[in-house]
Amino acid sequence: MSDNGSIKPPDLGKLYEIDGYLQNFEKEICRRYKEFTNLLNAIEEHEEGGLQQFSKGYEKFGIHVQPDNSVRCYEWCPDITQLYLRGDFNNWNKKEYPYTKLDHGKWELVISPNEDGSCKIPHNSALKVCVVDKHGNELDRLSPWAPYVTRSEKSLTYDQRLWSPKEKYSFQHKHPSKPKSLRIYECHVGISSWEGKVATYTHFKDNVLPRIEKLGYNAIQLMAVMEHAYYASFGYQVTSFFGASSRYGNPEELKALVDEAHRRGIVVLLDVVHSHASKNTVDGLNQWNGTNGAYFHDNARGFHDLWDSRLFNYTEWEVLRFLLSNLRWWIDEYGFDGFRFDGATSMLYHSHGLAHSFSGDYNEYFGLVTDTESVTYMTLANHFLHSNYDFVITIAEEVSGMPGLCRPVSEGGQGFDYRLAMALPDMWIKMLKEKSDDEWKMGHIAFTLANRRHGEKHIAYAESHDQALVGDKTLAFWLMDAEMYWNMSTLTERTVVIDRGMALHKLIRLITHGLGGEGYLNFIGNEFGHPEWLDFPRKGNNESYHYARRQWNVVDDDLLRYKFLNNFDEALQHTEEKYGWLHSPQGYISRKHEGDKVLVFERGGVVFVFNFHPTQSFTDYRIGVNEAGRYKIILDSDEKKFDGHGRLDHNTDYFTNEGDWDNRRNSMLVYIPSRVGFLLAKVD
Repeated sequence: MSDNGSIKPPDLGKLYEIDGYLQNFEKEICRRYKEFTNLLNAIEEHEEGGLQQFSKGYEKFGIHVQPDNSVRCYEWCPDITQLYLRGDFNNWNKKEYPYTKLDHGKWELVISPNEDGSCKIPHNSALKVCVVDKHGNELDRLSPWAPYVTRSEKSLTYDQRLWSPKEKYSFQHKHPSKPKSLRIYECHVGISSWEGKVATYTHFKDNVLPRIEKLGYNAIQLMAVMEHAYYASFGYQVTSFFGASSRYGNPEELKALVDEAHRRGIVVLLDVVHSHASKNTVDGLNQWNGTNGAYFHDNARGFHDLWDSRLFNYTEWEVLRFLLSNLRWWIDEYGFDGFRFDGATSMLYHSHGLAHSFSGDYNEYFGLVTDTESVTYMTLANHFLHSNYDFVITIAEEVSGMPGLCRPVSEGGQGFDYRLAMALPDMWIKMLKEKSDDEWKMGHIAFTLANRRHGEKHIAYAESHDQALVGDKTLAFWLMDAEMYWNMSTLTERTVVIDRGMALHKLIRLITHGLGGEGYLNFIGNEFGHPEWLDFPRKGNNESYHYARRQWNVVDDDLLRYKFLNNFDEALQHTEEKYGWLHSPQGYISRKHEGDKVLVFERGGVVFVFNFHPTQSFTDYRIGVNEAGRYKIILDSDEKKFDGHGRLDHNTDYFTNEGDWDNRRNSMLVYIPSRVGFLLAKVD
């Protein structure tokens, strides 16, 4: 605290060391930090047990079987007349079990056990909470805290299930330590089978986790786990925030999946959606109490028009309890190791980032357009998570570049560990759509890959699930399109299109991996150039599952070229594991030659050499290197095992020559074939 009484983060100077321009906005940074500390202090002061107990709301709220087999029900449902519990256990009688009204919109019900001591509500019973709103309307709802909800084939809506199995899954393996280099395999359980159906947690555990481990990824990011009534929403229209999606199996099977990942040393991240909620009423949070309020803003601010969804009121005490408890629930109950926060940009700004180009002017970040109530929630969430779990990782899906978002809360930041480098896939798609190879600018590629906030870690990716969806194309499709159906056999000669596509698919991934961030992400199947887009069953495609799957059969077929892309991705991940460039300082770019289409940089002791020229190869090409010594090739996109032409001799020793070249202390002569990327490392 300064002499004038204003509150400053204790290490604000560290923020300024990274970005001196932020000193011009010190007043606003301190105001935001004060909002966070005021909220934190209020929770600690007014909640028994402080933030620790506040974040365990799931222990009290919802419907729970007690040790004596009684059932305790507890809800926050303000501005209503009455609550009832009904279900198949009492033949859906609405009035048999009324809740008792408490203070501050709370309601409680305790159902005694049967005379023989058994629970009156059997395990897996279907339940509904009947809300009588202030106008006397009787509304069937699900408890916002429901941990398991299901839908029968004949029903359009979900029922809550009382999940109280006699034997719950017992975790056998600890949380893995935070990886120094985070390599994420983004995946969706439901599409993880080659068959046209919804795959299960057990299928993913037994069949997909071994693939991921073999490839060398050390983290998975599970999408669409939070329950969502509409499968085609990709999990982004959440209806039950505490519910593990029942379409893939039951809660114990999800726990087994997470535990098996931990056995393999794989970090498990949850794609968490706290930016908005489904507009469903009967099986969602919307109009829980018969009004547009409760969990959401009860005005235009509570609606996201583009996403057709509801927006949380982050100033409401019980909403904060709900959301913070939700984060803790997924860690404590299911063993998740962290979160990718969906829609962080939408949360940060009143405009939700729509029609906002974000020029980089700092006034855009620290002006009135920023929703500081959302900022306060994200800061509080990161403070809680990182204070309680030394293994936790948080990632923001954030495109605007908000300064400090990925700096510690103690420095005046919002506390995220990483943000997604969302400009990178846009660049690659735009280049493939609009420019021929000879128009590609090495300077533009290098600038875009390296253009990120210093001191704030980014997850680089060439494509994610966004590019895989129907309506867009994956990189493999942009590169090879229809020829992927006819010319991917190893028994036929490579066409010009396939030769170019296979080469550039590897180069794009290699340079993005090496230069684009401090972590890397790949979407399930894209590593081997998955041949088709992703489209969930819906009315528009006659409820077809044909595209809602991953065609592992093509990568497992030894007569198809997909295996070569898979082999390259595996070699790339394992090479990074050995040399660790992702957790090394940002790469030094020494050459961006537009005529030659050659790009060279060094990172983590590795020299990255790229030739994007479609036809021209170069012999005795001089490149700059900083460290003198003998170098050898450690990864080469042109190897025949990666469907290359095998033009580089891996037995060659590359020796440096002293003397400045491209602003490096030494240089060496190399052969660089066309459309090839290779990596060099010192051997002595």
